[in-house]
Amino acid sequence: MKIKSLILGTVAAAGLSTAPLAAGIETVLTSLDVCDAQGISGLTISSADNCLQITGGVAYEFKWGDYAGSETVVMNFARNGNNATIPDNDATGNAAAVLAAQVAAQAAWVAAQALPVTTAAEIAARNAAIAAADAQVAAANAMIADANQDWDSKVDAWLKFVGTADSSWGPASATIKFDWDRDTDVNNEVGATTEVLRIEEAYVSIGDTTKLMAGRKGSVANTGNDEPLNWLGLFNSSDVDKGVGYSVTLPTGGDVIQVVADMGNGVTIKGGLENLNGTGATAGTAVGVLEFAGNGVDANVTVLAGGILDGTIENWAIQAGMTATLDMITLVGAFAADNANYWNVLGSASLNYDMFTLAISGEATSGNEIGFGASASAEVSTGVTINAGFRWFDTDTTAISTESYQAAIQLVAAVTETVTITGEVGINGNNYAPTALSTAYGVGTLAWAPGGGFTSSIGGRFDANGAYSLTFKAAKDFE
Repeated sequence: MKIKSLILGTVAAAGLSTAPLAAGIETVLTSLDVCDAQGISGLTISSADNCLQITGGVAYEFKWGDYAGSETVVMNFARNGNNATIPDNDATGNAAAVLAAQVAAQAAWVAAQALPVTTAAEIAARNAAIAAADAQVAAANAMIADANQDWDSKVDAWLKFVGTADSSWGPASATIKFDWDRDTDVNNEVGATTEVLRIEEAYVSIGDTTKLMAGRKGSVANTGNDEPLNWLGLFNSSDVDKGVGYSVTLPTGGDVIQVVADMGNGVTIKGGLENLNGTGATAGTAVGVLEFAGNGVDANVTVLAGGILDGTIENWAIQAGMTATLDMITLVGAFAADNANYWNVLGSASLNYDMFTLAISGEATSGNEIGFGASASAEVSTGVTINAGFRWFDTDTTAISTESYQAAIQLVAAVTETVTITGEVGINGNNYAPTALSTAYGVGTLAWAPGGGFTSSIGGRFDANGAYSLTFKAAKDFE
């Protein structure tokens, strides 16, 4: 509770209700409330010259099933060598391969049983052959799903304090954010718990239109305006975390010194020396950002140079994105490149007309990779939307049998003001030789948002390879 509210309540309870006196007390007390004077709202504590704003939250997730394995949909992205995978229940995705291995193992066991046992040497050889055949049978059977379960229990809690006071150069503040994570991860009924309590942010800042920040915090790099507009997104874009990316190592954030300047007319310039707590060749990253927002256009360019503390730039990269909205049409274009001669481009467009949204996206990289995606969405009735989409990716345009795909349809229904049901069915696959993948899946979620910042959901997923999971989530933030 704010000090002003407490005092006003006390005055009212004491019966001091004459209009002139009450107005005078209100004027004096308002002037004492630094939070109101600085335009800071939410959960606050104010003194004569400082406003302390407190925010926080807790999120919990529990997942159970048989899902800890993986099947590869896309193999070896050129940017980082990662794979795009779907859940598996620790089984092979190739039933024919399982059968062939079982037949071969059985034949080896039968042949071992038929070996002669006349001499001691022959008996020893037969026993060794039987043991080898038994191991071959066990290996073949291991390709089939095991009966062990998987589960994961995650708790994430954070608490942030921002203390602000006026100065001759604008608001001066100190920020401290604590974060606590506990994760119990169990695969095939064997696992462990990790628990981390850390200070995620600890920095000071001063200024208004031009702001100086120093301490431990995130990066000023802006890598936005690069997300595809189609419902399913794109494969390489999803691996980048929805966008375009570079391939070299450039640590950002951490211990920083940063400046942000609002130049007016929608133009903002940002600069920072980041990763100042780094060691070795990659220590120190210089970041420069130019942003523009206005007239239906939102654009950004970020340049990064890494390893500056030893006087030699080991890596550099550039990333740019733009979103333009013209009546019913939205366009997105993005580009990233680095000193390793890697580049990544993305383009996307959507048409929003009445109850329909049509979107198309494409991506390409210097690694002979190319991808495409399209979707259609329709609000068929109030609170009910249908999404249908497809995406395709070729990991090497110079070779054959290197394509991957996903197709899906989704129904989202707001059954009440607080309850939403989502159902989705689809298929993931590729044409990789010699064993292609084609796995159907289904997902269902019941979400509940009764208000007060509380959200909760329960959902399930089943893949045709035998993987399945049930997930419960609950979260609440306050500010």
